[in-house]
Amino acid sequence: MALSELYTKYNRVWIPDEEHVWKSAEILRDFKPGDDTLQLQLEDGTMLYSLDTSSPQLPHLRNPDILVGENDLTALSYLHEPAVLHNLKVRFVESKIIYTYCGIILVAVNPYKQLHIYGDAVIHAYSGQNMGDMDPHIFAVAEEAYKQMARNNKNQSIIVSGESGAGKTVSARYAMRYFAMVSKSGSKTHVEDKVLASNPITEAIGNAKTTRNDNSSRFGKYTEISFDRRYQIIGANMRTYLLEKSRVVSQSESERNYHIFYQMCACADQPEFKSLRLCEADEFRYTSMGGETAIEGVDDRKDMEETRRTFSLLGERHRSFLSLCRPTSRCLPLCRPTSLCRSTSDPHIAAFCDLLRVSPDGVTRWLCHRRFVMVAETVVKPVTSKRAVNARDALAKQIYAHLFDCVIQKINAALQVPGKQHSFIGVLDIYGFETFDINSFEQFCINYANEKLQQQFNLHVFKLEQEEYMKEDIPWTLIDFYDNQPVIDLIEAKMGILDLLDEECLFPQGTDQNWLQKLYNYLADNPLFEKPRMSNEAFIIQHFADKVEYQCWGFLEKNRDTLYEELIDTMRTSKFPLLANFFLEEEPGGVGSKGIKVRPARPGVKPTNKNLRTTSVCILSMYVTLFFFQFRSSLYLLMETLNATTPHYVRCIKPNEEKMPFEYDSKRVVQQLRACGVLETIHISAQSYPSRWTYIEFYSRYSILMSQQELVLTDKKQTCRTVLQRLIQDSNQYKFGRTKIFFRAGQVAYLEKLRLDRLRGACVTIQKHVRGWSHRRTFLRMREAAIILQQYVRGQRRIRCETGKRLRGYGWAAVVIQRYWRGHLTRQIFRMVRSSSIIIQAFTRGWIARKRYKKVLCCVLSEIDLILLYFSSCVSVNLAHVCNCPMFADLKPRGVVVNMIPNMAAQLLFMCVRHADYLNDGAKLKSLMNAIISGVKKVITVTDFELLSFWLSNMYHMLNCLKQYSGEEEFMKQNSPRQKKNCLQNFDLSEHRQIFSDLAIRIYHQFISVMEKALMPMIVPGMLEHESLQGISSMKPTGFRKRSSSIYEDQEIYTISSLLQQLSLYHSTMSQHGMEEGLVRQAVKQTFFLVGAATLNNILLRKDMCSCRKGMQIRCNISYLEEWLKEKDLVQGTSAMETLKPLCQAAWLLQVNKTTDDDAKEIIEQCSELNTVQIVKILNSYTPIDDFEKRVAPSFVRKVQGLLQDREGGSSQLMLDTQYRFQVTFPFTPSSQALELLQLPSSLRLGFITRI
Repeated sequence: MALSELYTKYNRVWIPDEEHVWKSAEILRDFKPGDDTLQLQLEDGTMLYSLDTSSPQLPHLRNPDILVGENDLTALSYLHEPAVLHNLKVRFVESKIIYTYCGIILVAVNPYKQLHIYGDAVIHAYSGQNMGDMDPHIFAVAEEAYKQMARNNKNQSIIVSGESGAGKTVSARYAMRYFAMVSKSGSKTHVEDKVLASNPITEAIGNAKTTRNDNSSRFGKYTEISFDRRYQIIGANMRTYLLEKSRVVSQSESERNYHIFYQMCACADQPEFKSLRLCEADEFRYTSMGGETAIEGVDDRKDMEETRRTFSLLGERHRSFLSLCRPTSRCLPLCRPTSLCRSTSDPHIAAFCDLLRVSPDGVTRWLCHRRFVMVAETVVKPVTSKRAVNARDALAKQIYAHLFDCVIQKINAALQVPGKQHSFIGVLDIYGFETFDINSFEQFCINYANEKLQQQFNLHVFKLEQEEYMKEDIPWTLIDFYDNQPVIDLIEAKMGILDLLDEECLFPQGTDQNWLQKLYNYLADNPLFEKPRMSNEAFIIQHFADKVEYQCWGFLEKNRDTLYEELIDTMRTSKFPLLANFFLEEEPGGVGSKGIKVRPARPGVKPTNKNLRTTSVCILSMYVTLFFFQFRSSLYLLMETLNATTPHYVRCIKPNEEKMPFEYDSKRVVQQLRACGVLETIHISAQSYPSRWTYIEFYSRYSILMSQQELVLTDKKQTCRTVLQRLIQDSNQYKFGRTKIFFRAGQVAYLEKLRLDRLRGACVTIQKHVRGWSHRRTFLRMREAAIILQQYVRGQRRIRCETGKRLRGYGWAAVVIQRYWRGHLTRQIFRMVRSSSIIIQAFTRGWIARKRYKKVLCCVLSEIDLILLYFSSCVSVNLAHVCNCPMFADLKPRGVVVNMIPNMAAQLLFMCVRHADYLNDGAKLKSLMNAIISGVKKVITVTDFELLSFWLSNMYHMLNCLKQYSGEEEFMKQNSPRQKKNCLQNFDLSEHRQIFSDLAIRIYHQFISVMEKALMPMIVPGMLEHESLQGISSMKPTGFRKRSSSIYEDQEIYTISSLLQQLSLYHSTMSQHGMEEGLVRQAVKQTFFLVGAATLNNILLRKDMCSCRKGMQIRCNISYLEEWLKEKDLVQGTSAMETLKPLCQAAWLLQVNKTTDDDAKEIIEQCSELNTVQIVKILNSYTPIDDFEKRVAPSFVRKVQGLLQDREGGSSQLMLDTQYRFQVTFPFTPSSQALELLQLPSSLRLGFITRI
């Protein structure tokens, strides 16, 4: 179906709007080829949308509501800018979800609010999951990178970018925290903690308050986390890019300098900082230029304590930290004098020189004077006040830049631990594309770096798209996408912007205006370069994201990064080693260094003409470092690193300028989407087949459109092909892949329209028949009443009564005859069936008995011999040999043997104890008990469920025997006289009872852990993903990030039946081993808690599971679990169903109405086991499956939140702790079994055991 054919009545489109960027409108009349207008209905009235008749450009179609709010933007049928913008808004504003996939990109919208989605429980929930199995999250991206590194043995990179204040630093920090958590090593170096500890330090020296962000990173950072062959962290390395040095000496209104300055000033009164001679931050010009020295909600003094703590965590001494603070603090007094005086009497200059241990004369002289080298002589002249201030600022910037690099080096040194790196994951936290009212050198560098990153991103997306087609065996067609290579050439090619900038910097008299004129001359013909109409001091570049106008002033000075050599020489003479090392000469040829000394290459040659000797050539002695050359070199190195890794992209979005929580400014968001490559990804996907469904998704969703003949086909893949070919005639609108169906734009929306029409038609048919039945029933009742009235009126009722008497007489005789005849036939049949049943039962029981007897003999010979071989040496004579017997870990009776001798091992062990007590042999008793304890300890570490069950049951029974025969009154109340007589006489074993109790507890916890490990993979597929209610499908498209479970993958598919079978297996094993009923109930309760907690946690982290239909499926599966408890007679005494209450209430919450005030009150009353965070999360995540369902209104969610505020106590955690263990108890249950009457079957060949 052609796209233009979808512009029909009732469909909706997007039209441009100045305020909201895009506005939705409904089509009032079908569009036909040749129409010059499109009649639309807006919220505020109708309008005619004019079209260009020569080439009509129809407005973008709007996706059906059922597709809006999806986890992945590529799941949308129509892929374009308004669809992306609207989908993000619905998720962010209505569902309070900040993460969304866009193909390979994770879009993260800053909520400006603390969320409960970053706890350790959430990390464990995402660990091991495939991409797309859970809701979008930064942890999902980190897990994918970690998994690909381990699976493909290839290095990975996570590229986090965005505007200042978009949340880049926080996202990068959470990614590193995830790696530190999931790859925890056993090393004593605690390198994971050191990696996380580096963040507060780098934020202190590299972050500052700006107008857009209170904690803005003013540098780019690439953190390379190293892993060994076991994929555990063994170290890290950090590289930084483009530190904003100008901020040290200049800040805009309402901005601050770097945090470290304010942290030191806040601690100026502390003894260790008094030597730095600091005072309040507002007394220094460098820290008060922005007008604000404090940030609301930030305690600089407390932050300094955190900085010092993390610095010590990296292994640095306190003295080392103070030595780094000295040059930092000395930047501040430089700015205090209003004008630089030419003597050493200025107290601030003196303080600066004293702390940094440099010559006051040299500093004062070369801040205020310059040396000019001429042909015949060298002249020192004073400079203007402006130049002196520039020199001061240059020195401060240089000192801080060196300090920053020094701290990074110390961090890297601390993060290096012994061990060889096997692979690494790099986390790049870098600035996004920037455009301001006034753009200067810093914005030019940032946007140039983003051009390089965007080029790498485009090529990677294009490559992945091509690989997807090849994997699905679909012919690859060339896709037209934006290539920004011309912009990069404009900047870095020969005679480009950078080349001309470097050339102008080499001239001592070079100026910004001269350089700009060269740009106008050489680049005038380039279509990506423009000269502003109203300015001769700026130039315009057409970047991939937008046009940006740059002011040329300051480009040369910032690129030169000039510091005069006389001042450098003065710094080199410092007696403070750290400062002197800062200004050591760099070795030539170093990577990233380009220093140009502008001074005579050799002594000047005296002119032969004396007249010419009076002419002098003046050369200023200075050291020029071309900043952009260094930046470009480090950027090339970064690109090489990224190209050698598998990249993962996180794009951070700033939703509004006011930093209001969950407020969405469409204009600001769309600017960032254009700038960060999200829309380019959409553009590439939309070029060919953007919508992609697996065959099982298509079959489940559109089975309603299939005929009966198509539904009976066993090959679902072929059924999908047949149905699609019938519904969409144009085969070019879709392609069949190996595991997926690829659709052109709009085709899924067309299928949704057909599905909705079919459902609407079915609803009409049902309504028609129900209404007809209702009217017919009413009519028949009225007719019957009328007939009765007529009978009375006409006198017919009496006649019918007389006739009825005669008929009833005949009828009664017939009934009597029938009764006797049917009874005779039934008795005959019963006798025949009973006789046959008895014969069948006799033969069957005999066959079963013979089979069981044979099985008993086999099992006894192979396994029980091991037990009795052990006891043969301890019961008769050699009890001391018990301690050397290693068979405890191998004892595991199976099959019907356990039914014959439950807990026999415990009984025989206790008989040995009684024998040692009878002999009054303490040494033998001690040896025996030690042997038992050491043997049982071996069982604790095994993962065999049957072995653990067997020994848990026997240890519990052994503990009961020690109590029952201890001689203590409280345990002898139910003993028989014979049992009382046989109690222990010589030894008190109460201490050993405690030891056995502890061992039993440890076995129990291992027993539960083994059960949970086996059940965990079954819980989510069985309880959530498997649709036990046939005909109620809740499946929807998932976009690029497909779920891992598919009928075409070679993996076991778990259902609720699989879960129940596993539970039954556990229960039967425990029963066979004679486990006490109370212990079985405790294990079942713990297991049911795991099922409920894991299922609820998955619901809270998966938006696709929050629907009415899914609630019905969950409630059905819970009823299966309840039936299982009833079948096993475990309902009473286990409280197992109590542990499922939170899950039951969550399922109820998904199904209940969520509209009125009464609904809100009912939710508060019914959901008593769910806390506020969980209820709000489920309401926000509720997702309709069909157009007949409605989303939960934000006003309703706020209403529920308001009512929940009155709740007292309760947890604020989003997730339930699946590792929680109920306290296990071992209640005393005396046995009526007299041990001296224990009979061992002769078939077990235990004749060597003698009765004493």
